[in-house]
Amino acid sequence: MARIGIMGGTFDPIHLGHLVTAEEARWQLGLDRVIFVPNRHPPHKDPGEVTDPEHRFRMTFLATATNPYFDVSREEIDRPGPSYTVDTLRVFRARFAGVQLFYITGADAIHQILRGEWHRTEELLRLCEFIAASRPGYALNHEDWQNSRIGREYRHRIHVLEIPALAISSTEIRWRVRNGKPIRYLVPEAVEQYIVKHNLYREGEGTA
Repeated sequence: MARIGIMGGTFDPIHLGHLVTAEEARWQLGLDRVIFVPNRHPPHKDPGEVTDPEHRFRMTFLATATNPYFDVSREEIDRPGPSYTVDTLRVFRARFAGVQLFYITGADAIHQILRGEWHRTEELLRLCEFIAASRPGYALNHEDWQNSRIGREYRHRIHVLEIPALAISSTEIRWRVRNGKPIRYLVPEAVEQYIVKHNLYREGEGTA
């Protein structure tokens, strides 16, 4: 049975931490490919707080173009309204019948899922399995699972992976650009060039 990973996110901008996580998940779980899904309107953010969706889609495409196992989907970019993960997973579940689906996210997001804070949390966990990428400061321990009914019931649907420590965040990268600091080696070279060309992340520039 084919195994496909789905990695959703704002990707504002996509950085090497995202790419390392996706590649490590692909290798450890034996995924046939990983599909990156930039969202249009993160439900937890005001649309004015994020960069234009087309910029984020193009940067994601540039960042993943050299890896034959990576694809980028416009599923959420082209869908109006808030980008709920459950809606996206329903589409992929119908599109890839008979395929084992894995949703790649961070350990911080898994904490939210264990508390039932994502939209239609239990349906999410029935639609696909989750890959929780651990990063500094977000270790999942035994009590996290035992104190959550969702954790106890769906523990077998969540895989926790140790990812090489890369303390990189999109927030930090935007701050560095805004303050004239270098971002080389934090993002792929093509993404850095795109940010410069389109004058992104400077005060009032290039945002939706």
